[in-house]
Amino acid sequence: MIYLDYAANTPADEQVINIFSEVSKNFIANPNSSHKLGFLAAERLKDSNDKIANLLNVQANEIIYTSGASESNNLAIKGVAGQYKKYGKHIITTYLEHSSINGAVEYLKNNGYEVDYADVDNNGLVELQSLKDLIRKDTILVSICCVDGEVGITQPINEIARLTAAYPNCYFHTDATQAVGKIPVSFENVDLITFSPHKFYGLNGCGVLIKKENVLLEPLIHGGISTTEFRSGTPSLNMIAAAEKALSLAFESLEDRYKYVKSINLKVRNELNKYKNVRINSTEYSVPYILNISINKVNTEKFKAALEEFDIFVSTKSACCAPNTVSRPIYALTKDRKRALSTLRISFSHLTGDKDIEVFLEKFDECYTNFAK
Repeated sequence: MIYLDYAANTPADEQVINIFSEVSKNFIANPNSSHKLGFLAAERLKDSNDKIANLLNVQANEIIYTSGASESNNLAIKGVAGQYKKYGKHIITTYLEHSSINGAVEYLKNNGYEVDYADVDNNGLVELQSLKDLIRKDTILVSICCVDGEVGITQPINEIARLTAAYPNCYFHTDATQAVGKIPVSFENVDLITFSPHKFYGLNGCGVLIKKENVLLEPLIHGGISTTEFRSGTPSLNMIAAAEKALSLAFESLEDRYKYVKSINLKVRNELNKYKNVRINSTEYSVPYILNISINKVNTEKFKAALEEFDIFVSTKSACCAPNTVSRPIYALTKDRKRALSTLRISFSHLTGDKDIEVFLEKFDECYTNFAK
């Protein structure tokens, strides 16, 4: 099996699984319980929470744990919209965002909010002047991903943050799900940051929302304070401990993993560039973990299925997108509908071996010969 869909999900590291199991066995009480076992669980939770805060250079009380990045994105967007609607109902985002951003924004749009989309240039970078022109006195939220999940383009987050900071009633949210644990990140001036450990060899079912102290949110879930008043529910100590372990391991190997993945990305990119019907969509600003291509005049759903017959697994778009639909990020980037309908996303890992790449390129050529005659 050759797995090249790491942008969708990564296998949990054995050490992460062990921590999850160990904490599940040794800490059986609710961390909010007012007895000795509860206090011990609360201490263990604080330990992991403090380590995560230290790794991300944020304050421990700014971290909110959720069921995943989709919930975190919804809480950030709907939470700000509900809390600050007295200042306005204008939101700015881009066409590069994950479906959990698009869905939340569309929900708000259907409930009386106004939404604008910032332009991106030929490299997929948000045009800062376009963004500046869109911001108004009643703009309460700008939501722009740190790295998008289809093309892998890294946005100038800190420049955007400095721009939005000039507007006291405007908050900046970034979906960093494809960034945290993969590239160096700094969120000093960002108000809300979301990510999920399952993108860097952690467990599914856990998400993180970092909400800076000055930001308030209208909760989506009510009924108890949990670790925060902004998201109710019994704290999942085992998931939080596992998230801390996954993050620690990722940060320890960040540079080495990045260099290795960059080398295999370059090899695959150079080989695929030789095919006349292949167009590379990922730009010079894309992270090496994602290589997005389009194949002219080819049904890439069928192409993907053909690769799967060789036990090679890639995707056509983000796993959360509907099949046989236009890739919004590719269309925003190229303004070419046919190109946006014929995408393949190949996503790499430090676990991807040289032999995996060799076989993938061999079978890609075989499928290309059959499909792109």
